[in-house]
Amino acid sequence: MTMENLVDSPSAIASDDTEARAKPPLTILLAAPRGFCAGVDRAIQIVELALEKYGAPVYVRHEIVHNRYVVETLEEMGAVFVEELDEIPDTGAPVIFSAHGVPKAVPSEAARRNMFFLDATCPLVSKVHIEAERHHAKGLEIILIGHAGHPEVVGTVGQLRSGAVALIETVDDVATFQPKDANRLAYITQTTLSVDDTLEIVASLKQRFPNIAGPRKDDICYATTNRQGAVKAIAPRSDVVIVVGSPNSSNSKRLVEVAQRSGCRMAMLLQKAADIPWKHLGVIRTLGLTAGASAPEILVNQIIEAFGEHYTVSVETVTTATEDVVFKLPRALHENAA
Repeated sequence: MTMENLVDSPSAIASDDTEARAKPPLTILLAAPRGFCAGVDRAIQIVELALEKYGAPVYVRHEIVHNRYVVETLEEMGAVFVEELDEIPDTGAPVIFSAHGVPKAVPSEAARRNMFFLDATCPLVSKVHIEAERHHAKGLEIILIGHAGHPEVVGTVGQLRSGAVALIETVDDVATFQPKDANRLAYITQTTLSVDDTLEIVASLKQRFPNIAGPRKDDICYATTNRQGAVKAIAPRSDVVIVVGSPNSSNSKRLVEVAQRSGCRMAMLLQKAADIPWKHLGVIRTLGLTAGASAPEILVNQIIEAFGEHYTVSVETVTTATEDVVFKLPRALHENAA
């Protein structure tokens, strides 16, 4: 029997019908926007272009973005990831600072060692650094709303002398905070926080300290805001929401929290399709799917394919915002990028 006859044969059609009946229907609500933001895109491009222009190895201080798939892919290309500069030998190889930003002591040490370094700090994080310096120059005590230990917070605090920045993580922290002068305060925020949580903390700060100065424009970045808005749109309609991202990704973890608060009975953070906990999903008819700002689209597609093996899948894209932001690359890579 030819392949053409096999496809058209009644037995083949019956087999296809049986398979279709065996798979329950599933609607996947695909959040848009999702995945890479302009800052992540820029950071990854910096590593790729540095490898292309200067060859391997290229050293990267800290994960360039918080995603193991991205890091491992770049490692295969010749990137070497380290936590501190003292792990890097004295060579002429480029050194790249991650998208999260670094304390001022890091580029100072790199310059002292005559290292050729490229700064992949997201421009929106750099904006927060500039705000911190501006407030400090005015003699204001600075409150940073953020999560202790996160690389972005470490980098922002490290822009100023020790003790110049106080960290606030919750509304309860606002109640116990004791300023040097209640009339000489300013606040800045980490860029990847929960929009709703941050609004609540800011409201508490303003209630307690009416004269507190704030950023000219919200510090939480457009990508974080947009992805949380998209999750709010799909979560109430979803039995389960999956956020594709790494466990050390702040913006990804916030998306899980937003989904839970927006009415979804189950929301989870998964790094890849192999992590799907099939036995714990229960009966689902609608799946919400999104990705943190450092998660590549290939991981989203792999999860859709995995569900296609268990369900008859239809995908509905739910768009709540359109993004067209592009950030410039460092001057040293301009020629190569062109």
